[in-house]
Amino acid sequence: MLGIEDHLSRRDRGCLDGHFLVAMPGMSDERFERTVIFVCAHSENGAMGFILNRPQPLRFEELVENLDLDGRSQPQGRPARKTGMSECARDFPIQCGGPVDAGRGFVLHSDDYMSQSTMPVNDDLCLTATVDILRAIKDGCGPRRGIMMLGYAGWGPGQLESEIFANAWLSCPATDDIVFDPDHSGKYDRVLASMGIAPAMLSTEAGHA
Repeated sequence: MLGIEDHLSRRDRGCLDGHFLVAMPGMSDERFERTVIFVCAHSENGAMGFILNRPQPLRFEELVENLDLDGRSQPQGRPARKTGMSECARDFPIQCGGPVDAGRGFVLHSDDYMSQSTMPVNDDLCLTATVDILRAIKDGCGPRRGIMMLGYAGWGPGQLESEIFANAWLSCPATDDIVFDPDHSGKYDRVLASMGIAPAMLSTEAGHA
């Protein structure tokens, strides 16, 4: 399976790029039960994305307290604060992004923050997986909207397509408002509602909307 950077750097994008996946009731893998996943990249070589409704109790302040963030970050267009932890950083959301590379952090964020390591996901969203964005968030000059993900979900060639054919997932175009919705417990039903589907209907639905 390709790494996350390999997926995002490829040009041969698939039809599920920028889509939500919603787990069906018959999902056999309990790690994905009632999950909503944002697909960042999809191609003939596989797919990868992030679970959007599995919050972590870990606070951003706890996460960075043992990291060396003394160097100054200089993101485009934002003046950095000089000291301390910004208020927005204290409440910056951290979620379980998936079972692959679960010890590694990724920040899915709006496109108003850019660094040399930032990779565009679509027209509005970007992904940064280096310490520069943690420093920027801490200083209060990070992206306007973002989520830190620990790990990601990945599929090998043809695997996701097979799972959708087996009725394990529904899919629909993603929206930023749902991606960044802080109501984790309601996100699953909200995505279904955007497709005009009630949870009770799921057992009779085919693999995509």
